[in-house]
Amino acid sequence: MTAGANHGAESGFTAIVLAAGKGVRMRSGRPKVLHALANRSMLGHVLAAVQEAGAARLAVVVEPDREDIVREIERLAPGASVHLQAERLGTAHAVLAARAALEVGQDVLVAFGDTPLVTAETFARLRAPLHEGAAVAVLAFEAADPTGYGRVLTEGDRVLAIREEKDASQDERQVNLSNAGLMALSGAHALDLLERIGNDNANREYYLTDAVALAAGDGLSVAVVPVAEAEAQGVNDRVQLSQAEATIQARLRRAAQLGGATLIAPETVFLSVDTVLGRDVVVEPHCVFGPGVVVGDGCTIRAFSHLHDARLMEGADIGPHVRLRGGAVLGAGVHLGNFVEIKNATLHAGAKASHLTYLGDAEVGAGANIGAGTITCNYDGVSKHRTLIGEGAFIGSNSALVAPVSIGAGALVGAGSVITRDVPADALAVARGRQVTREGAAKTLRQTLKAAKAAREAKKS
Repeated sequence: MTAGANHGAESGFTAIVLAAGKGVRMRSGRPKVLHALANRSMLGHVLAAVQEAGAARLAVVVEPDREDIVREIERLAPGASVHLQAERLGTAHAVLAARAALEVGQDVLVAFGDTPLVTAETFARLRAPLHEGAAVAVLAFEAADPTGYGRVLTEGDRVLAIREEKDASQDERQVNLSNAGLMALSGAHALDLLERIGNDNANREYYLTDAVALAAGDGLSVAVVPVAEAEAQGVNDRVQLSQAEATIQARLRRAAQLGGATLIAPETVFLSVDTVLGRDVVVEPHCVFGPGVVVGDGCTIRAFSHLHDARLMEGADIGPHVRLRGGAVLGAGVHLGNFVEIKNATLHAGAKASHLTYLGDAEVGAGANIGAGTITCNYDGVSKHRTLIGEGAFIGSNSALVAPVSIGAGALVGAGSVITRDVPADALAVARGRQVTREGAAKTLRQTLKAAKAAREAKKS
């Protein structure tokens, strides 16, 4: 977004994200802002949105001794500056903890690490009034029940103040226009307004919202930017976390469907923020997509499958009840049937494992067929080892391939084999104990066991 001449057109704006809340109501050892929605932390959602909205600088305010939050910031926004709020004296005090970012003189957008549903488009709309000369812009919504929210007080077209509920009169509490918390301040006025905020209120805190009354008192323009109440929802406990998850999932499902994927029962499919579904992908009910999943065009993901860190090429068909774990790569037209698990393995085009199979740390050649009950024994208790299965190989049912081992192209492994040595191309390998059959032995054994049981019972009596 391009700013006006007085608002730092060349250098964009500064986003200050407040992430110092303790989140006591989450009842968790994890900081509130690190709780995840669609496999991205709430803080990560906010950082992504403000960056997408065009933030040139990012400053994040955290409480001391929160290295876990700092690591998350470094991972998701490496260029962001981190500022400590040693005392919790209110939102304006928190913003001033990032004074160094304010002194740059850019427009400032203040966001909250526990308000993860606000989109990049809304952040851009919040900043837009500054281009038209507003000193302050506030995000607000018409609340179904405004109890607990600060009220946005207006007179005609003028915005006069934001009044926190504890400080509001009975008349002011009848106002439904509620403060969403987020605010944009002109670079020309931000630092001055923030430094003049006092703490003459019921909580004896420095409220960021008091910047509105100060700006109005100076004769400066204050704008209200509308937003849907659901988008402005903050997260303070696990119930609200689940509600936010539902909102994020609805967005992701809609985007997937509009992008050309079919979700047969969308409400049962759970996606990650980075899930990629190609055109004409079909996802059956009750599938879960963890981080790092890319599904090519024309693939079918059947019911009750779970995918994580996996890549599927065009036309792959998996499930039901398939699990793909880290590093799984399926080539074009690969078929996996029910109860197959793949981990750190590549199956090339047209390979098949139709049921009840585990392939870990393996490479399976094009067109190979893996029989039911086959497993790669890839871990010896200390190290992982790889199994190589050549193009067109056939592995009989209930075989165990003890890695490191190689099965050559076109080789055939007999059912029930335990393969511990390499099998050359086009060879037949059978490795199982010789069958011994004794006529009548089963009947004799049953009679012996029955007699022994009777003797034990007689002894007890």
